Amino acid sequence: MLPLVAIISCLQLKSQSIQVTIDSQAGKPVINRNIYGHFAEHLGACIYGGFFVGDSSRIPNSAGVRNDIIDALKKLKVPVLRWPGGCFADTYHWKDGVGAKAKRPSIVNTWWGGVTEDNSFGTHDFLNMCEKIGAAPYLAGNVGSGTVQELTEWVQYVNFGGASPMSKMRKDNGRENPWNVQFWGVGNEAWGCGGNMTAEYYANEYRKYATFMSDWGNSSKLFRIASGANSGDFKWTEVLMRDIPHHMLEGVALHHYAVIDWNNKSSSTAFTEQQYMSSLKSALKMEELVTKHSAIMDKYDPAKKVALIVDEWGGWYNVEPGTNPGFLFQQNTIRDAMIAGVTLNIFNNHADRVRMANLAQTVNVLQAVILTNREKMLLTPTYHVMEMYNVHQDAALVPVTFRSPDYVLGNDTLAAVSISASTDTNGNTHISLVNIDPARSHEVRFSAGNIKHKAISGRILSSPKIQDFNSFEQPDKIRPVPFNGFTNTSDLVTIKLPPASVVVLKMN
Repeated sequence: MLPLVAIISCLQLKSQSIQVTIDSQAGKPVINRNIYGHFAEHLGACIYGGFFVGDSSRIPNSAGVRNDIIDALKKLKVPVLRWPGGCFADTYHWKDGVGAKAKRPSIVNTWWGGVTEDNSFGTHDFLNMCEKIGAAPYLAGNVGSGTVQELTEWVQYVNFGGASPMSKMRKDNGRENPWNVQFWGVGNEAWGCGGNMTAEYYANEYRKYATFMSDWGNSSKLFRIASGANSGDFKWTEVLMRDIPHHMLEGVALHHYAVIDWNNKSSSTAFTEQQYMSSLKSALKMEELVTKHSAIMDKYDPAKKVALIVDEWGGWYNVEPGTNPGFLFQQNTIRDAMIAGVTLNIFNNHADRVRMANLAQTVNVLQAVILTNREKMLLTPTYHVMEMYNVHQDAALVPVTFRSPDYVLGNDTLAAVSISASTDTNGNTHISLVNIDPARSHEVRFSAGNIKHKAISGRILSSPKIQDFNSFEQPDKIRPVPFNGFTNTSDLVTIKLPPASVVVLKMN
């Protein structure tokens, strides 16, 4: 494949062009497919009434998991799925969720709605579902209320193929071969619902748990992920990188939600443009967070062996009227498509350090990609963005630098245009572009340079209003359609990005 050198000009409203060089040479990072991961917690109707309807349901299912959801997530190419939490993880005792369902004890989900959890969806159900979807499982271990022994026995239960009490229990429960789970979270939000620990205390707890999860040299190749910082808590990352030996640490987590105000998060659908601006401002803060946390990690780990794992991200609003406030059910609009597009572009462009991310959450909770209502199911605008973007999975990053035109509202200003690009193993170049400006189009010009493309095509996701969403009455109101808003000559591609739109181009 020829080296790729491209020139992009991003034209503002008065045709003021700004040129930058995009240079894809050998040695550029690969965009880890796990950046496109998801998160499923025992929260509201994410598991029960979402993924899991039980094998006696009239809704078509496989071992109780909805077939339409399996099919949708396979099309989405979900690479990794995190479970069982979230805050729920540090109250979850895995042995309660294995064996005969009729004999499993119940607990109260004190974090999310105070509902009774009957443990009918457990380890076997989740890991077998991951196999059906084609996703790698990411298990979040209980550090807050559990023990080292409990977590190490869970590792042995799901991973050990030889003779042991845990492998015997697994076989007695119907699974002969281990699942070989690679990704393990050592607790969740240890600074908050995971125990309200200090960073120093948690670092010592992590060292203890990580020691017993594998052997001297981690010959089982577990990918152990430390419970990381809350948004801009840079000291937390500093302490973990300083105090945990790096041979015991494969990843450090980061959580950040696009929230206007935790005490007044606004409606998920009846929001103003000012609230839209505030949401996007919070979402775009991810660039600063990833940059600063990465810089701290670089100080202790210049070879970038430890990954930054953004295992919770997304938009967070008030719940839909009339729904349980502990279930976090919200609609999903064009605003969410914008949040997804710009955030994934940020992750792509930081692929040297960000090697996994998990959108919160998959079904019926927060920025979900799927919503269900009894037998009905719909795909949200966020689903469609992630499906359009899955062309970047395991592709070589094409670094993009450019000066964006501004989106201005009152005294607030944000970059209107976001871009990331990659080249896949077949030599196709994909360019994802987002225009968050809800009122103005913006023109982008690519000088093809050494991109020897035979054809160019594209898809677009947009809608007349940023408050538009897919409903069970109109499930396909917002969906990707072919994009023809470009001109293509031998040397120049000119693209007109409509207001509040996500576009993915393919040059092959």
